[in-house]
Amino acid sequence: MDGDTPRPRFLQSPNLVSRDVAGDTVVVPICRGVGDLDSIFTFNAVGTFLWGLLAEARSASELAALVARRFRVPEDAALADVRHFLAELAGVGLLETL
Repeated sequence: MDGDTPRPRFLQSPNLVSRDVAGDTVVVPICRGVGDLDSIFTFNAVGTFLWGLLAEARSASELAALVARRFRVPEDAALADVRHFLAELAGVGLLETL
């Protein structure tokens, strides 16, 4: 991408509730049925870090740079993992794309 092309930015959906439980994040969409246990999502340490960052709109490359720095991994590997994570979140309706 060239520098003039706007990059999509991602943000937590407002239609959910999330809580920190023993260092992991638990996310429950509020638009689904109360007893629908398939609608509960949990994130490990990296997912929890990303989820916190997604409280503000950010691009995949911004997120990857922060993950690479925090977890001391190569930025290209972080970017691949971040894109996968974002695709999964978008697929289940946990993200808004701006």
